[in-house]
Amino acid sequence: MEALPKTIAKINDVDIIVIENGQKLVPIKPICEALGILPQGQIEKIKNDEILASTIQLSYTVGADGKEREMFCLPLKFVFGWLFTINPKNVRVEAQESVKKYKLLCYEILYQNFADHTTFLEQKQKATQEQIDRVNEVRSTFRNAQHIVRQETNRLNSLKSLTFEQWLANNRQMTFDFMREAEAPVAALAIAVKQK
Repeated sequence: MEALPKTIAKINDVDIIVIENGQKLVPIKPICEALGILPQGQIEKIKNDEILASTIQLSYTVGADGKEREMFCLPLKFVFGWLFTINPKNVRVEAQESVKKYKLLCYEILYQNFADHTTFLEQKQKATQEQIDRVNEVRSTFRNAQHIVRQETNRLNSLKSLTFEQWLANNRQMTFDFMREAEAPVAALAIAVKQK
């Protein structure tokens, strides 16, 4: 299958291309030339790298001059890690600042990747505890409300069972202050009234 190059970035006005031939491969040489470092030195470094060595491969692509050439390539997902290993002191003077910025960006992204997970867990734990406290508060309020409903229901039932005689005994008044006393339902009071 013929390799189809596609420009994905520029470094010092040099096109950085991806070869789409079933997988995305990035030729090493154009990047090295753009940075002013020797391609062969980087290829050797990659070949000696425990991880990158198994990913480097030769692939044909069309060069800037329109001629097809075989070039050492890395899969796209490994290029960014390889670039991170390049020492800014070893690149062309005009590219040093860009390489430094790139490395700083990589450090920031690595930090975010690991720190964000920790931050997420901390925030989740805090929010979960706050919600547990809220649920417990609502449950407590609910239990108190149930208790109040039971008390008021008992008082209602006592009121419904209030007799004419009890009303007379209460000086013909329909005041129910006596029904509001804690733990003193009307039924108990009615018994006391009858015993007078």
